[in-house]
Amino acid sequence: VQLQASGGGLVQAGGSLRLSCAFSGRTFSTYSMGWFRQAPGKEREFVAAISWRGGTTYYADSVKGRFTISRDNAKNTVYLQMDSLKPEDTSVYYCAAEPGSGHLTRIYEYDYWGQGTQVTVSS
Repeated sequence: VQLQASGGGLVQAGGSLRLSCAFSGRTFSTYSMGWFRQAPGKEREFVAAISWRGGTTYYADSVKGRFTISRDNAKNTVYLQMDSLKPEDTSVYYCAAEPGSGHLTRIYEYDYWGQGTQVTVSS
């Protein structure tokens, strides 16, 4: 499985970005997908996840109501729409894939990781 994240950039506080993660190598529709982020000097943390069927989504409390995860199985892509961005959202964002639907908020559940995309929110 290969994951290619894109869409990061520099945005002012209150702005929006949409991250994309292109999946290849296996059948995308059988994988649950997650987004995690890691700021300098901090541990990688869960942001959002979506089940392989797309019917169940999960969000960290810090992003609930501002971020939306979605998937397009026809395009083998998962998205993270980020609205009302805050400076504390500044991180490298990683997408990850898990063959099934385990505990999708936990880092160790994921077998495959993308390379990360930088999101910087200025105040």
